[in-house]
Amino acid sequence: MNMNEQMKESEESILHTYNRFPVVFEKGQGCYLYDSEGKEYLDFAAGIAVNSLGYHYPGYDEALKDQIDKLMHISNLYYNEPIIEAGAKLVKASKMSKAFFTNSGTEAIEGALKAAKKYAYVRDGHADHEIIAMNHSFHGRSIGALSVTGTAHYREPFEPLMGGVKFADFNNLESVKAQITDKTCAIITEVVQGEGGIYPAKKEFLEGLRQICDEKDIMLIFDEIQCGMGRTGHYFAWQAYGVQPDIMTSAKALGCGVPVGAFVLNEKAAKASLEPGDHGTTYGGNPFVCAAVSKVFDIYENDKIIEHVQEMTPYLEQKLDEIVAKHECAATRRGMGFMQGIVIQGRPVGEVVKAALAKGLLVISAGSDVLRIVPPLVITKEHIDKMASILDECME
Repeated sequence: MNMNEQMKESEESILHTYNRFPVVFEKGQGCYLYDSEGKEYLDFAAGIAVNSLGYHYPGYDEALKDQIDKLMHISNLYYNEPIIEAGAKLVKASKMSKAFFTNSGTEAIEGALKAAKKYAYVRDGHADHEIIAMNHSFHGRSIGALSVTGTAHYREPFEPLMGGVKFADFNNLESVKAQITDKTCAIITEVVQGEGGIYPAKKEFLEGLRQICDEKDIMLIFDEIQCGMGRTGHYFAWQAYGVQPDIMTSAKALGCGVPVGAFVLNEKAAKASLEPGDHGTTYGGNPFVCAAVSKVFDIYENDKIIEHVQEMTPYLEQKLDEIVAKHECAATRRGMGFMQGIVIQGRPVGEVVKAALAKGLLVISAGSDVLRIVPPLVITKEHIDKMASILDECME
């Protein structure tokens, strides 16, 4: 069966909620993917910032295979060794207090929102609180996560959504202040807006949010699902700013390919929010995914993955800046670490993405006009040079 036949068969049984690119991937190795007809692709999308170690990184597969031979699932009615190890490593890396493992980033957002609401309920003795989210944000597609996603066209078909949500402008502290009332229980923001177009937060914005939340006993929630786990050159992007949240969400590269997310709480939030009966998950934190999480942290530490990102970032930015300087359609670059975006003007960004795919390079888009570059964290200068060469051709 050739690729066209495979794609046709897929459309016969899989609900069409994605406009997929015309390629069927069969295997990966290192920072490369291979389609079912054997063509090689340099991967600078990493499964949308998931595969931070690339494919078949030494030791990762073996850890998962070993866990399959032991135990994959028992439910959260019992303890298991991998969740103990993974939880300790996540709490240590985030310098926070307690973690709850979920099956996805969207589920992590749901848990974070519930924790903030429960904190306010315990404090005030009643519900009916409000949450402030950011315009152009993206937090997921479930009802709760969609309610705090600041892009109207995602929300409109599914309204009415969760009530009590107000939107402010990202990086505009006065806009946030204007939305605060006595009912405000949480402010949620990405530290680097991803789907909205690769916009890093300003330091004074995050510092201002922290000050407001401290003064008014509001939970500050940072969505680190895409920008976290080393992508910005720190375990979590907020660590670059020195501004710690009360609640943080993580997923994507947390497990490097297995379905796992988490929300992590500081001591104040953990002590006075969710308790037995308030929140649960059948699969979340199962031994299989937690073995992956635990191994990912070990690899990051032993192989100095974050230090590698810090070392490679100036070179990646240099090569992207050269593309912007050379090509009129490349208006500007913005981003942090290995989460970069080039604003495309005068032509659809989708054209550049498709041209790159045809030439054996995977990149994706963000927002309406941004070319998103989120490669595995283990890329080398050679990979960056090859990416830059192909993008250069695509923008001629």
